[in-house]
Amino acid sequence: MSLAGNGTGQEAPTRGRPRSEAVERAITEGVMKLVEEGVPLAELSIERIARTAGVGKATIYRRWPGKEELFVDVVRCAEPADPELPGTSVRDDLVAMLEQLRLRGVMTRSSALLHNVFAQMKSTPKVWAAYQATVVEPRRRKAVEILRRGQENGELRPDLDPELLNDLFVGPMLLRSVMRPDGDLPEGLSEQIVDTLLAGLRPVSPPTTP
Repeated sequence: MSLAGNGTGQEAPTRGRPRSEAVERAITEGVMKLVEEGVPLAELSIERIARTAGVGKATIYRRWPGKEELFVDVVRCAEPADPELPGTSVRDDLVAMLEQLRLRGVMTRSSALLHNVFAQMKSTPKVWAAYQATVVEPRRRKAVEILRRGQENGELRPDLDPELLNDLFVGPMLLRSVMRPDGDLPEGLSEQIVDTLLAGLRPVSPPTTP
């Protein structure tokens, strides 16, 4: 799997040396090459990755503090990019975020390699914890902020827990893509989920008095 053209999302190094996208791409593709050859994540050392990528270990450590963070960036590069939120309405922002989840599910199903990497990540506690902390949690916080904004501007009922609301919106897509590997992930599913839930979550107008 080629990761050419994708960034790693890491912060710039602190030693004043300009980053080399070609070097970072060589490192991330070196990891994927080893995985494609059947090397388990647990057996991938920084030394082996450096040798495969044709760089020194110090080059890797200047960009990632350890192999767990490197693995997370490799998977992030292989996933669909986080969406640019339209900002026009809560509905549009939620659709954009769910669409990223749908595309991720489609990609994971169509790529045996990516599916294998995710399975190995879940069985490697340090890597899975790093992925949750640096990828999943920021996405969750962003979604919760969108929902809070919707409550503040009157698009959503203000009496509901935004954390629960996030679970309600994300849950159906995760169920389809993770718990039901045979479940359909068609285009338009994101809009369908959001519109169905919004129909019951918008503020209720007070009854008119005769």
